[in-house]
Amino acid sequence: MPAALNSVDTFRALVDWLREAVKEPEHFTLSYNAEASQFIRFNHARVRQAGQVQQASVSLKLIREGHQADLHLTLSGEYDVDYQRLAEAVQQLREILPLVAPDPYLQLNTDAWQSHAVQEQPLPDSAQVLEQIRQGAQGFDLVGIYAVGPISRGYASSWGAFGWHQANSFNLDWSLFHANGEAVKANYAGENWSNEAFAQRLNSATEQLAFLGRPLKTLAPGQYRAYLAPAALDEIIGMLCWGGFSAQSIANKDSPLQRLYGGDTHLSPLVTMAEQVSGSLSPAFSGEGYPRSDLTLIQAGKARDRLINSRSAAEYGLICNGADAGESPSALSMTAGDLPLAEVLQQLGTGLYISNLWYLNYSDQPAARMTGLTRFATFWVENGQIQAPVSTMRFDDSVYSLLGTHLEALTRERELILSTGTYSERQTSSTHLPGALINRLTLTL
Repeated sequence: MPAALNSVDTFRALVDWLREAVKEPEHFTLSYNAEASQFIRFNHARVRQAGQVQQASVSLKLIREGHQADLHLTLSGEYDVDYQRLAEAVQQLREILPLVAPDPYLQLNTDAWQSHAVQEQPLPDSAQVLEQIRQGAQGFDLVGIYAVGPISRGYASSWGAFGWHQANSFNLDWSLFHANGEAVKANYAGENWSNEAFAQRLNSATEQLAFLGRPLKTLAPGQYRAYLAPAALDEIIGMLCWGGFSAQSIANKDSPLQRLYGGDTHLSPLVTMAEQVSGSLSPAFSGEGYPRSDLTLIQAGKARDRLINSRSAAEYGLICNGADAGESPSALSMTAGDLPLAEVLQQLGTGLYISNLWYLNYSDQPAARMTGLTRFATFWVENGQIQAPVSTMRFDDSVYSLLGTHLEALTRERELILSTGTYSERQTSSTHLPGALINRLTLTL
């Protein structure tokens, strides 16, 4: 498939054609998603499958006098074919518009804004990456997948708006399996591959793997000191993103952070979270055509900004700040603390070291209470020393406890966690998180 699919010139040519084909009182918006990705799957630290994906698609919206209709197209990279498909799409939407009722919450951005960002950090050479994995994981059962390549997003409108975003990134998601079936899960992702950083991640994983050979320790239900590694904290933050910062959810009073945004309670002063668009893999514009900027969601434990898309802005009399349709963060960053990563076990003393959490859900959403399972490398620690792996346990606790009254410290070092989602396409969402030392975590069984 033509490499030009991932090109701003391809997108611009489609936009220029539409501006000639669509005239007032009609208007259009066009969103563009493209990628050129390489995927490599590992088993026993050896390449088992490799492939490449080059694809692009557009979402075309046609608007006339308060009526709107949209259509999604996959592009072929053959100009004549794609222009013909686009022409047929415009005609289909023209026929549909008279049949749909006016949209009462249609709020369009008619500003002629411009945005262009291309992050062209050199991608790692796949052959070198594979060789480092082969050498470093020799003798281990490493299972995982490596995805690498540029991702592009575009937006344009008949009012003159034009945005283009392209970012190079890699994401290595892997597990090391012990002969007894237990595993350590790890991830290394970013824009600039570092041999030293990967070697450190792999070394940490192999050290944890050795402890998995010890007999499992079963804990009684109760409350324990615990350290949540960034990957475990990411699961909790991910749950909060299900409506927690959404203007619509807050207005409808079904946000899990309703009490926080209502001013009835607060989190620990250590907790500050932001939607950190600048410097992230996410574009500085939304699919609805609104520019995006950095937002402080929580500052020193207290609620600040919320994520507002155009429909919520129209319905509740707010100002749109470029949130996506689901009003979820796409580049959430949590401020680091002052606990050195090297001192985590010492500061934990006796308690749980939790690398990952799994299968989370709300047990009491208004109280921001979650339940889920420990999984992979969860260890029992005594006097700052790992003693044994812990049998899978269920926790049930509130965010107002975990990140509030019982949050003791956050690590100085943070981990960038990129979405591993590849359903339909690679994603651009990310979190940047420290680890969290908690003086009371509730295990139920």
